[in-house]
Parts: sequence; structure tokens; C-alpha cells
Amino acid sequence: MKKNISVEQIEEITKGQKFTALYLYTPLCGTCMVTGKMVDVTEKLFPQISFIKADLNYIPEAADKYSVESVPCMLLFRRGSLVNKIYAFQSVPYLHEQLNYLTSADSI
Repeated sequence: MKKNISVEQIEEITKGQKFTALYLYTPLCGTCMVTGKMVDVTEKLFPQISFIKADLNYIPEAADKYSVESVPCMLLFRRGSLVNKIYAFQSVPYLHEQLNYLTSADSI
């Protein structure tokens, strides 16, 4: 999982990977700390997805570029195109379902 990254690097990674999950957080957000652990768990289950964790305080331009409304937020990309945003991290099974949909939709 990559951390502390620029918007330009995010664009390079998302275009170069089949699947990318960009997790945006801020360190003072309590919910972000809980959901960050959920992301860590699900990352191990999806080796085909490139995961990026980024502190939104260091890349505020990402909030504008991707129209991020709040944190925590996970942006899901397929071949460089943003296909989904997750704000409500209900549970690990829910997150697993969303990531599974991202990867399985490729085979449809």
C-alpha cells in the first residue's frame, strides 16, 4: 500500500493498473482510523487491486479533482476511470462486496 502520494502519481498508478482503490483519510478523523483497519484487512484479500492510502491534508487538490465530499472515502478505479466512491464503510463484508464487484465486473 502506497502512502503520501501526489495527485499526479495517483493518476499514473490508476492508469497503469487494472484495479486501484484509493483510500483518503485525515489523521484526526476517528472514523478514518477504524475504517483504515478495515481497508488493511480487505487489502490482503484482493492482491489484484493496487491499494493507496493518502492523507487528504497533504493532497487537498484530490478533493477537488475527485469531488470528495468527506472522509473517510475510498475511490475505486478500473483502468484509470473512477467507477465508485465509498463513504459509508459499513463492515468488512460490505467493503469486500464492493471490491469484489469492482474486480468481477471486469469479466462481464
